[in-house]
Amino acid sequence: MELISQVLVLEPTSQVLGKEPIVPFAILLVVILVIPIMFERLRLPALVGLVFSGLVLGPSGWNLFQSDSPMINLLSDIGLIYLLFVAGLEIDLEQFRRQKSRAFGFASLTFSIPLLMGTLVGLVLGYGWNTSILIGSLFASYTLLAYPIISRLGVVNNEAVTVTIGATIFTDIGAVLILAVCVAVAHTGAFSFAKLLILSGWLTIYSVAVVTGFDWVGKEFFKRSGEDEGNKFLFVLLSVFLAAVGAQLIGVEKIVGAFLAGLAVNEAVGEGPVKEKVVFIGSVLFIPIFFVDLGLLINLPAFVNNLDTLKLTLLMIIGLIASKLFAALLTKVVYRYKWQEILTMWSLSLPQVATTLAATLVGYRAGLLPIEVLHSVIVLMLVTSTLGPLITSRIAVGLTSSPAEDSAPSLPDQKAPETASAFTIVVPVYNPHTEQYLIEMAALLARQSKGKIIPLAIANAAAQMDAPQLEAYLQRSEQLLTKATAQSRALGVTAEPVMRIDDAFAQGISRAAREQKANLIVMGWGKRTGLRARLFGNVIDGVLWASHCPVVVTRLVESPKKIQRILVPIENLTAPTLQPVQFAQMLAEANQSHITVLNVCDRRTSSSKIAWRRSHLSLLVSKLALANTPEIQIIAHENVAQAILQAARLYDLVVLPFIRNRTSPGGLAISDVTTQLARQLTCSIVMLGEPQRTQTNVITSNAVTSITSAV
Repeated sequence: MELISQVLVLEPTSQVLGKEPIVPFAILLVVILVIPIMFERLRLPALVGLVFSGLVLGPSGWNLFQSDSPMINLLSDIGLIYLLFVAGLEIDLEQFRRQKSRAFGFASLTFSIPLLMGTLVGLVLGYGWNTSILIGSLFASYTLLAYPIISRLGVVNNEAVTVTIGATIFTDIGAVLILAVCVAVAHTGAFSFAKLLILSGWLTIYSVAVVTGFDWVGKEFFKRSGEDEGNKFLFVLLSVFLAAVGAQLIGVEKIVGAFLAGLAVNEAVGEGPVKEKVVFIGSVLFIPIFFVDLGLLINLPAFVNNLDTLKLTLLMIIGLIASKLFAALLTKVVYRYKWQEILTMWSLSLPQVATTLAATLVGYRAGLLPIEVLHSVIVLMLVTSTLGPLITSRIAVGLTSSPAEDSAPSLPDQKAPETASAFTIVVPVYNPHTEQYLIEMAALLARQSKGKIIPLAIANAAAQMDAPQLEAYLQRSEQLLTKATAQSRALGVTAEPVMRIDDAFAQGISRAAREQKANLIVMGWGKRTGLRARLFGNVIDGVLWASHCPVVVTRLVESPKKIQRILVPIENLTAPTLQPVQFAQMLAEANQSHITVLNVCDRRTSSSKIAWRRSHLSLLVSKLALANTPEIQIIAHENVAQAILQAARLYDLVVLPFIRNRTSPGGLAISDVTTQLARQLTCSIVMLGEPQRTQTNVITSNAVTSITSAV
């Protein structure tokens, strides 16, 4: 009532908001939810909408928020720390190891040349050496904002793309260290080599202590924490803020510690639910608030009316684009890449978002960078974050993956020789309503591969092994196993039921499958219920993360024995994505069914490129040596999901691959297209997930890409 009365007497809005911090926080949540969705529909990056929102809500617009607000400052600082932490956490160390020497070579060129160009721009405009070098470091790093595009095109394993991804570890570390030195020099006053040596010594000791110490502690903690994802999640957050505090103690900016903490726990966290949740929390809350805060700092009248700012902005944009292009051209001379590969590397290295914006804000707050540079960098970010992905989407089409990466699918061959161990299918049984179709599906696959079925029941463990509830679980599980075994034998398939007592269903399924040397896990599609399931995933998510073998998730609307027409949509034209075709072939041979392999391309694709896609896909499918050659169909359409939905009306079953999207908290951890298809398809669905270790890491080198996907 007090708030309403203040508004009724027309008390200034800023004073009301200042007294009631819950009000601006609620407004921020509305902005984070609504604005990025609107900008995505306009085909603009979500982060552009967030910065624009800050501009509108700040002093240059409605003046609802002030950049010096304690609440905004706190949330923005957390977002800043989170941004650099996730940048370190999501650096793909495996990609770096694959092309270590070439990644270092490209990183040296795409770091040093823009660094020199940015320094030159600063000196020409009259800034001091310290400020000019810091401006140069802003040019040096880059954000892999177009990673979802190259992942969708299936060219992540192209050597030039792999080198560009691996190079981010050098450019990010270099930019962060230069920022640390420049800010420290500014704080200590006059520059001297003695001070620089002392600072470098402390920074080296601190970096080694964080990277090695946190890495060891993280691995030990994760090993001893078992499956408690809540404690693991809290440990990761604690690591971030401890590293940030440690950095401040030695006189270094806290974002340096956050970035190093990300590198330190990178391997300990791995690709799993904990990392997914860590990135999710930052990308949907704290990091967007950081971008809104950037918009609050923009002084629009000063930017528009200041010719020096416009001149600086123009020089920075031209200097960055030219220097990145020159670095890519030198890379072509050294490593003899094709023109298409070089232009892809150039477009991938253009976006200046995560590290660049973080360093800019830190430099501005430290008094090193004037407001004109802040304005120019924000415009630079808007231009490059739009231009880079746009060029990538045009240039990267048609790139081929490295031959070594186009390996045969990992799904076991159903034509295995008799001397090999039997093809083993683990079928977790829990829901008696879906058990019949699950067993029928497994039986078809087992008969075709001359294998066996292992019906698996998990009894949830209790504190005492003689607890009444455990006894009830065991009795129910025995009934399910008896029914599954009888049904399997009636279908002419060997069944070896297994009962397991375990603390968690997902881990129990994964461990039992490993113990039984399973070749495949066939599961029904469960629903996510409860707060814990929404935060830490459901049983299917857990099995997909932990399993050593392919996992088949089914939603069957009729008996699998009636399936006669199978549709397999393929998005990426690379061999490792054809496991769904191989799986569909196993079903087709059992039922004498017909398979259609569908690829959807952009409506603007020329007829010659469509013909190339058809021939290329036919060649890839032919390498599978299938008994019956599937039909190849190419559709040009502006909406992939709608094209598949229209085609699926004529089919009994659609086989989809799991393409992970770590920002889907309310459903399975899969891509937006797969999620839409799963909701709208009326026929039976099978989703095939590969073991985590065999998947190409779907990373986004910085958290900004996660924001773009999340919102």
